[in-house]
Amino acid sequence: MRVRVPPPAPLLFFRKVLREGKIDSYMIKGRWIGEATMKIIHTPREMQKTAQQIRREGKTISFVPTMGCLHEGHLSLIQIAHEKAAVVAASIFVNPAQFGPNEDLEGYPRDFEHDEQLCRETGVDLLFYPTPENMYLEEHSVWVNEESLSNVLCGTSRPGHFRGVCTVVAKLLNIVLPDFMVLGEKDAQQLRVLRRMVRDLNFPVAVVSGPTVREADGLAMSSRNKYLSPAERAEAVCLFRALETARELFSAGERSADRIRGAMRAVIEKTSGRVDYIELVDNETLEPVQIMRKPVLAALAVRFSGARLIDNIVLQ
Repeated sequence: MRVRVPPPAPLLFFRKVLREGKIDSYMIKGRWIGEATMKIIHTPREMQKTAQQIRREGKTISFVPTMGCLHEGHLSLIQIAHEKAAVVAASIFVNPAQFGPNEDLEGYPRDFEHDEQLCRETGVDLLFYPTPENMYLEEHSVWVNEESLSNVLCGTSRPGHFRGVCTVVAKLLNIVLPDFMVLGEKDAQQLRVLRRMVRDLNFPVAVVSGPTVREADGLAMSSRNKYLSPAERAEAVCLFRALETARELFSAGERSADRIRGAMRAVIEKTSGRVDYIELVDNETLEPVQIMRKPVLAALAVRFSGARLIDNIVLQ
């Protein structure tokens, strides 16, 4: 049985019944999802040639870059990608260039079979799955640096991280040749850094953002949530509660960044989490603010023994 999905219906239900065999496929924007049409590509050259052919045919491409271990947050970005272009491409690449020497590169969760299944169920047309050797030649020596937005928040505690992010995304844009790149708002600093890179380097791509997807208790979905012990998972909702505290104070008229930051810290300090940073910054420039007059990004990073988690909201 085939089912037509009227936009913008959520894909979760249709993926479930497809997996259970209750339907054979479902249609999004004139394409039947569930048929074995997804192409997996491993080399940059093949991906680039495929994208060039698609563009010669006059079709547009939406692109969702990921590091795999996909969850509903990623899948919501794939749904946005469907709304933007005729062809949806995704990448799965755990980028070694954005991990520091004492970070979790080796332990970062990987499950390609799970990711492949989810990409098929959500109608991804092209899945780019390269190796580090394919992406970085042994003698590679060119990097992409953003030198303003990258120096605060996560850039302070993860030196070199955004150099790795900008370099790999610049490469991916040159390889996949998309018209649209869809990124999540949970990684707020990354979103702003990559928008700046696209602007300053004149990449012919529109950056589209998708809202943070949360668990029922408010915890932002993240591949690193898998690192948390059951006790830490219960405590990790403190990030969301701290942000909600900031929202409530702001809505009540509080405009002192110091007072809001202190209230947020008090929420985190009731748990075993260690504050990496809690910041209130200009929503565009990421510069610290003292009195909140324009839209402000409230952002925080908290370390548990199993994982470092980040989250944010915009106060306006």
